[in-house]
Amino acid sequence: MNSYFQDTKDQAVWNKFVQEYDLNEQAQDKFKKYLDLIIQENQKYNITAITSNQGIILDHFYDSLALQKLIDMTRIKGIVDVGSGGGFPGIPLAILNEHAKVHLVEVTHKKVQFLSMVSEALDLKNIVIHTDDWRTFLRTFQEPIDIFTARASLQLKELFRIFKPSSQYCNSILVYWASKNWITSEQESEYLDSCEEYQVGEKKRSLCFFKSE
Repeated sequence: MNSYFQDTKDQAVWNKFVQEYDLNEQAQDKFKKYLDLIIQENQKYNITAITSNQGIILDHFYDSLALQKLIDMTRIKGIVDVGSGGGFPGIPLAILNEHAKVHLVEVTHKKVQFLSMVSEALDLKNIVIHTDDWRTFLRTFQEPIDIFTARASLQLKELFRIFKPSSQYCNSILVYWASKNWITSEQESEYLDSCEEYQVGEKKRSLCFFKSE
């Protein structure tokens, strides 16, 4: 495997990431471009507090793709990433699942600019960026969606709007990235289907699945 990083520890983390997800050359190129853009443009667009190669690969790429290990993504055709920010988890999921249409919902203008830049640079034809706020998006959007994802974005009580009987997405699944010790409230438990633990580097985390029935 050719060396891409000057630091051997960075290269080792990258090599493990490539092997873990069996990334072909095209996917590797996209993730490298994405990584470079995050580091190069971070000050301008305020994307993340994590600025090291290892940190981005582990805390953003690996973490975003935790879902890839837990469900059959080949059956997923529509994904909405709520409060996408720097594109996590939407862009990593879009890179590995070209068959799925991935909608990134983000209202912050600078982050929208960054998402547009990444989508164009990586030639991600399955990405659509939406600048409406969450409530407006939910009220006006019409396309079928299998999964809604949320990673460090809105509070669950806002996200649970998809489960209202009047919502056309009341039968969709909400996937929420949580810390390992996260405790659900009574309202949250009403919709909680399961939480799956996983590990990113030394950190233990949970991916929680919510649905109306």
